[in-house]
Amino acid sequence: MTRSVYVTGIDRGDGRQVVELGVMELLTRQVDRVGVFRPLVHDGPDRLFELLRARYRLSQDSASVYGMDYQEAAALHAEKGTDELVSQLVERFLAVAREYEVVLVLGTDYAATQLPDELALNARLANEFGASVIAVVGGKGQTPQSVRAETRNAFRAYEALGCNVLAMVANRVAPDERAGIAERLAARLPVPCYVIPDEPALAAPTVAQITHALGGTVLLGDGSGLARDALDFVFGGAMLPSFLPALTPGCLVVTPGDRADLVVGSLAAHSAGTPPIAGVLLTLNERPSDEILTLAARLAPGTPVISVAGNSFPTAGELFAMEGKLSATTPRKAETALGLFERHVDTGDLLARLAVARSGRVTPMMFEHELLEQARADRRRVVLPEGTEERVLRAADVLIRRDVCDLTLLGDVEIIRKKAADLGIDLSAAQLIDPHTSELRQSFAERYAGLRAHRGVTVELAYDVVADVNYFGTLMVEEGLADGMVSGSVHSTAATIRPAFEIIKTKPEASIVSSVFFMCLADEVLVYGDCAVNPDPDAEQLADIAVQSAATAARFGVEPRIAMLSYSTGTSGSGADVDKVREATKLVRGSRPDLSIEGPIQYDAAVEPAVAATKLPDSEVAGRATVLIFPDLNTGNNTYKAVQRSAGAVAVGPVLQGLRKPVNDLSRGALVSDIINTVAITAIQSQGPSQSPGPSQSPSRIPSKAQEPSA
Repeated sequence: MTRSVYVTGIDRGDGRQVVELGVMELLTRQVDRVGVFRPLVHDGPDRLFELLRARYRLSQDSASVYGMDYQEAAALHAEKGTDELVSQLVERFLAVAREYEVVLVLGTDYAATQLPDELALNARLANEFGASVIAVVGGKGQTPQSVRAETRNAFRAYEALGCNVLAMVANRVAPDERAGIAERLAARLPVPCYVIPDEPALAAPTVAQITHALGGTVLLGDGSGLARDALDFVFGGAMLPSFLPALTPGCLVVTPGDRADLVVGSLAAHSAGTPPIAGVLLTLNERPSDEILTLAARLAPGTPVISVAGNSFPTAGELFAMEGKLSATTPRKAETALGLFERHVDTGDLLARLAVARSGRVTPMMFEHELLEQARADRRRVVLPEGTEERVLRAADVLIRRDVCDLTLLGDVEIIRKKAADLGIDLSAAQLIDPHTSELRQSFAERYAGLRAHRGVTVELAYDVVADVNYFGTLMVEEGLADGMVSGSVHSTAATIRPAFEIIKTKPEASIVSSVFFMCLADEVLVYGDCAVNPDPDAEQLADIAVQSAATAARFGVEPRIAMLSYSTGTSGSGADVDKVREATKLVRGSRPDLSIEGPIQYDAAVEPAVAATKLPDSEVAGRATVLIFPDLNTGNNTYKAVQRSAGAVAVGPVLQGLRKPVNDLSRGALVSDIINTVAITAIQSQGPSQSPGPSQSPSRIPSKAQEPSA
């Protein structure tokens, strides 16, 4: 039977979209097919559904999402009564429920609906849908006493109407009152009550939203600049020396278009990071000269300069009446909302109360969700040596907003801040370090010289070496100042992992450092190793790769069933390449009899039950393999890329294994999502020991430049 969750409220302005988005995130971690149903809808686009559809790749037809519009519902209610209205909405809900494992129901919004007793209608619908209720109460501008009273009254109202109330949420409360409200409500309610503080960035309109609302013209600015939140408005009328101190971080400067001095001064302050602004809004339909606009574009590339027709006073009235909205065009607001929800809601407890059985399938999205949740569960610090790279900054923005882990970014601090300001990214929660000027440089040099003394490295030489961001980041990990490191978006594989070999070194039980990719197919996750590090491992090394890969798979929730791949299955072939795989399989069976392993085996026999039934009918691995070990780098690297491109798989990795502390390498073509996933994996690797990969067999080897793969 389809389960459903009904998120509702008691009035307007409760900001429940944060809760609806958060609940959707929880549901999509558990099941593949989640449907959405909104019983009543206003005319015009449904911003929240468009966000859910874009973010969670929903294939649901939008026509099936909505029961009816409010005007139709009011007319039907007036003519035929509540029972007929509810009956028709139930029929439309059931049409969705038949198609999905779980349905998220978005309650009515209490906005000029012309329906009597809307709370009772939501309760009735929840009961008729067989849905559990999460009720949201808005706390914006209310006293703690009022928030507590309204929350208790809302619980009693829904309970009295027969609803199964899973939890209450008091949303948008004053941040400094949150803890006290939560403590008092916990003692007075029989169900959990999650208290979420107000977050100004969610209510702040973006520059793009302001431009659209005011009918403005974009004179300068790119998509990143237009996506910035306008956290404050500063109106320019004074002379520049008096005006500059009034600027605040994230503010939108509003000034008449003929004040070129304020335009240039504001953008110069932004360029210097003192402070970064959201943009400039010019009134009176005045456009600065081309020379001024050219100078402005050079001072702060990407920063929006918008022109509107009205004068400053009526424009101010419109600006202060605007409020930001979650939508598919504001993905950073969605990250902020999810981070807020996950920080202040006990998601594990709520998921247990939802009682949604985990799907037998594991989709790429479910796997990625689980990575972020695991990383967040035991917070770690990850150092990112490529702090001036745009993709790294965008990934850091998401990781900070989602509260996944603590971050240290390396590089010229002023350049990092300027690039972040140009992208509208707030790095105040991250640690920024310039290795060249850091007070740690001398002690790191002494540490590195001690480690490499046998190679003739002096402190003076080491002082230059440790200024390199990858060496500096690796030493931070070694010295316990960070728990892991992720690099490689602009550095080679060798430049990323060579410092780890020299400083961190391998685990005592590991013979080599190797790698795996998590290949997220449509309905399962496979582990491929080694596709990025070792060009031609011998039998002992191949056995070590298999054991390490099994341990990595288990660490991330994939039950390891190992297939040692070759061009031959079983005893059907011979030759040096097959014999190497056969010997490696024998070594694994001897050292780790607890592992399920088959080899040599061809790829089709490893993953396809019908082929396995013919070629190896008695094998417990054939047809069900989850960890696929390739005989050499040429085979592995090409296969993972072929599957990635041809089958549309999401390839997460390479994930390095065998080091004492986690360091991971990115592809130089890594997307922002790849960096986010790799950082999460690195944080998880640092959280605790994984399954022991078996006895040590030989020292690790660093791939040469000629051998370096293009992962």
